[in-house]
Amino acid sequence: MYEKIVIASGPVIVEDNKVLLNQSSGDAYWKFCGGQPLTNETLQENSQRRVKEEMGIDVKVINPEPFFLFIQQRKKGVEKDIVLIHWLSARIGKINSGLDVQKWDWFMLDKLPENLAPNIIPTLRHFGFIKK
Repeated sequence: MYEKIVIASGPVIVEDNKVLLNQSSGDAYWKFCGGQPLTNETLQENSQRRVKEEMGIDVKVINPEPFFLFIQQRKKGVEKDIVLIHWLSARIGKINSGLDVQKWDWFMLDKLPENLAPNIIPTLRHFGFIKK
């Protein structure tokens, strides 16, 4: 049964062949910063706000063309259509994680953790960071 559409956005931050990922209190997946936008902001503004809330940093968009990914998910009998939008971005400032972030780390692109959110590999592939 179809019940919900989720739209979320966030930055992709890669430095020295390492990608910045975090785990939030909602689940154990390693993810990019980001989430659902407020009604009064654009997807890019949401991306910038969410990284500030989650990691205490600002970002500069490097590539103005975002990567869009559509995922269908079924949890507890509920189907969701999820649209994720990511911008390749550069970090500005020192990381100081927010309260909702349980863990964060820089992961080597060739040694990513196993419990990745489903958008990580396709997004990194789109921006040319991994080939697999």
